[in-house]
Amino acid sequence: MKILLVYPQYPDTFWGFKHALKFISKKASFPPLGLLTVAAMLPAEWEKRLIDANVTVLKDDDIRWADYVYLSAMLVQQDSARVIISRCQALGTKVVAGGPLFTTGYAEFAGVDHFVLNEAEVTLPLFLADAQKGCARRVYSSDAKPDLSLTPVPQWSLVNIKNYASLNIQYSRGCPFNCEFCDIVLLNGREPRTKSKEKMLAEFDALYRRGWRGGVFVVDDNFIGNKNKLKTEILPALIAWMAEKKYPFALSTEASINLADDEELMKLMVDAGFATVFVGIETPNEESLAECAKVQNRNRDLVASVKKIQHCGLEVQGGFIVGFDNDPVSIFKNQVNFIQKSGIVTAMVGILNALPGTRLYQRLNGEHRLLKVDAGNNTDCSLNFVPKMKGETLVDGYKQILRTIYSPVRYYQRVKTFLREYKPVKRKAGRLQFQHIRAFLNSIWILGLREKGRRYYWKLFMFALFRCPRKFPIAISLAIYGYHFRMIAEKYTGGKISSRAPSIL
Repeated sequence: MKILLVYPQYPDTFWGFKHALKFISKKASFPPLGLLTVAAMLPAEWEKRLIDANVTVLKDDDIRWADYVYLSAMLVQQDSARVIISRCQALGTKVVAGGPLFTTGYAEFAGVDHFVLNEAEVTLPLFLADAQKGCARRVYSSDAKPDLSLTPVPQWSLVNIKNYASLNIQYSRGCPFNCEFCDIVLLNGREPRTKSKEKMLAEFDALYRRGWRGGVFVVDDNFIGNKNKLKTEILPALIAWMAEKKYPFALSTEASINLADDEELMKLMVDAGFATVFVGIETPNEESLAECAKVQNRNRDLVASVKKIQHCGLEVQGGFIVGFDNDPVSIFKNQVNFIQKSGIVTAMVGILNALPGTRLYQRLNGEHRLLKVDAGNNTDCSLNFVPKMKGETLVDGYKQILRTIYSPVRYYQRVKTFLREYKPVKRKAGRLQFQHIRAFLNSIWILGLREKGRRYYWKLFMFALFRCPRKFPIAISLAIYGYHFRMIAEKYTGGKISSRAPSIL
């Protein structure tokens, strides 16, 4: 068999870091880990190629070469996925589709020959066995949650790792919480399933042998879903491995805010090389947290929790949402004030959207408030349901948040707030790479000389260089991220962002 694995394009959103990637001459943030893992599950003797449409142009000759095109995508990639499916149809190449997009919405896609849904460790072998006998069904699905010991090491040889800003790895699936708007429980369940320390170290070894030295994103739904195993098995083993290899990777992951309650766990994570953690903050409004069942965020001082994590040596990136039924009109100002006070520099703010199959989707459908199937892009100012707040007020308020938090004066002010709180672990600096020098010089040229808000860049530059020189590299990195966020915010709010803060504060 000749198998072409194809990963569709992402639209231009906060999450893609498209404008920041230009500073380091990278083509995409992360490689398609799911497809690389699926490739490793296919028979070794089959010919395999992988096209990441975010990196390489998919040509008709690539499609003609294949017996099957294997397509995996997330909801936000659906437009690109539809184009790829149509091209395969026109060229007569069969399509096998799986991943989150198709698992929750396969009925919306014509032109796919076979759907291999849910978790591939369970459903892919069933499809392969039937295909070999010539009796493959159109849809394969299963509610079974596989043991992750069945998951092979991804087939990294299929991609050029130099195209990516960071590589990725998976330790667990599932989240113990059940937020109304989230589809994680729908896809991966509430029981966190994990890999063994031997399995994890084998995957880290694979990246190391490929020559990778840089960022590695642990892509778990909630990295701390099983705290005990992390503290007693995984992190101690990873600490020893990283020390032996002289800390080749800077690790990042996703976790719930209750990480702040466990200082031992945070210390172990930092000792293991973790530098960044993404946390779903969502909203400072208690009634909205109760509405969406974000129980882990309730009845706590969220700013204090964020600062505690930062103080332990982890940069907190945050997800925020406006548009809950219980959001008052003051939510826009309150979100801005929270973000500024917390020092969460990478603040991803989106409008609430109902993802297919979620409890939110079902509730709104029952209330006859759904307008359309969500496109997966919660930053484009679109609504797929009728909000309790007037829709125009919600969209205008959302735009004002973006124009405020990504205005140079507020953004650089927030970087300083973070740097004052952040206590990175003292460790011998790794080898300086050419991409770091390139990024630094580009930051001076673009942010320090070309941009209208350049004086704020130079104020941060001097502050970091003379007041906290050990934090200077992260200060420059965050300045570069800010450029990306401003470009996206300007795209979706419809105009240049003033270097001075808007009046929302």
